[in-house]
Amino acid sequence: MTSNTVTVHILDKDYCIACPADERANLESAARYLDGKMREIRSGGKVIGADRVAVMAALNITHDLLHKQQRLDQDVSSTRAHVRDLLERVDGALATDQDSSHS
Repeated sequence: MTSNTVTVHILDKDYCIACPADERANLESAARYLDGKMREIRSGGKVIGADRVAVMAALNITHDLLHKQQRLDQDVSSTRAHVRDLLERVDGALATDQDSSHS
């Protein structure tokens, strides 16, 4: 894994970042996403200054990430409960089947 320098353009500035070659596409995608979020916030006109725009973008992205993680955790819990219910039903059906075959 060789590391190359990748230049990304975020909110009218260039940033040179060391990045493994196999992660270049992910870095570029992340930079485009961040640039879009920062431009969206800046165009709203309520936040002035690149530092503040960056912090607001970071907070929005973090909020979205945590919200998606929470939903994923809820989905996993729901799926586990569903699987447990199915296993109990299968166990019950097998137990009933064994009881009737021994009669």
